[in-house]
Amino acid sequence: MHSCLTYEFRPVKTSDAALLRRWQSQPHVLQWWDPDEPSTQEELDDPRTNQWIVSHNQQPFGFIQDYKVHGWDMHPFSDLPIGSRGIDQYIGEPHFIGIGHGQGFIFAHLRRLFSAGVPAVGTDPNPENTRAIAVYRKLGFEVAGPVRSTDWGLILPMVLRQPPDMISVGGRPRTRLRQ
Repeated sequence: MHSCLTYEFRPVKTSDAALLRRWQSQPHVLQWWDPDEPSTQEELDDPRTNQWIVSHNQQPFGFIQDYKVHGWDMHPFSDLPIGSRGIDQYIGEPHFIGIGHGQGFIFAHLRRLFSAGVPAVGTDPNPENTRAIAVYRKLGFEVAGPVRSTDWGLILPMVLRQPPDMISVGGRPRTRLRQ
């Protein structure tokens, strides 16, 4: 990841449906993501969830959502402090994969969440998604329990309880990123 990269986040709109469907039909997204989510205006308007289109140099390339972990009964992160958020995301454009953008835009969004006062952030990758798990670990997430089965499939719960301020790439610390 390059510290000079910047990312823009804008709310998902109904007019983004075709873009999201195109991204969600990509094999690298289909492997881990429900192709019907989000699919209705009601889901886009759900007050528990914020959904964002991520762009770099004004080119949309990914999706991220953050959600209230206490907004659902028996959520895997219901033990986190009130105000905590969960995140899910993907890179939709294949040519953005493998060059640091995943780690970069997740880092940028985490900084936004912690700057807004969020006390902790949870994420729940499929335990076979080793690429995502490696990125989360680089960002400071720690495994927060055993693999478990949920309504969304198998998950490995991971939690970040403080804002990330160092990024390591290839095991080497990189420069401190500023907000």
